[in-house]
Amino acid sequence: MFALTSSHRYFLFNTPTDMRKGFDGLSGLVRGQLRQNPLSGDVFIFVNRQRNKVKLLKWEEGGFVLYYKRLERGTFELPNVQDKTNSCQMRWSDLVMMVDGISMKNVRRRKRFSGPVFSQKV
Repeated sequence: MFALTSSHRYFLFNTPTDMRKGFDGLSGLVRGQLRQNPLSGDVFIFVNRQRNKVKLLKWEEGGFVLYYKRLERGTFELPNVQDKTNSCQMRWSDLVMMVDGISMKNVRRRKRFSGPVFSQKV
């Protein structure tokens, strides 16, 4: 079943990506640059230099799924990343706003309960 939900973890690759890359090229970036396992079930987000194309790579049982969106007008607004790491984790809601063209600059988040954080070894 093709589905992306808030139950997944999302990682944005902070370097502009050549959109000619397919399954193998993008999974190679995940392994080599992000130092993560592309078979983890996490979703990896790649954006081109012009910020008008985005690809999401996800492993599902049996194989990779690649989501691809090209804007005919406008650009994707990317989250501000303070450090110079290769990736940052995104929330599902931020990804939806980015894809829908909603500006994240003036978004205020209200406090919500979040359970204890459990670290996962990758």
